[in-house]
Amino acid sequence: MTGSPGGGADDGPPKAGGADEGSSISRFAGVGLQFALSIIVFLYAGQWLDRKLGTAPWLLLAGVFVGGAGSFYSMYRKLMAAQARDEAIRKAKREGAP
Repeated sequence: MTGSPGGGADDGPPKAGGADEGSSISRFAGVGLQFALSIIVFLYAGQWLDRKLGTAPWLLLAGVFVGGAGSFYSMYRKLMAAQARDEAIRKAKREGAP
């Protein structure tokens, strides 16, 4: 019997492609979904305002560009945060290694 909580064999540290990679995949899949939904929401908001104000198609186009710009900015912030986090992990591993 080993010291693992489930009583099974202890496999040691997680391997590449483990749970950490799965969480990053789902996080970045969420970024893509957020990108698409943001553009769609602003597209419909612009279309609705165009109907109310009679300014077709200008507010629809503005909505698409605002949604796209906001999505790109959000994606950039998330990717830069992930890169900084990965760099900090690499730096800690380098400093901690003998």
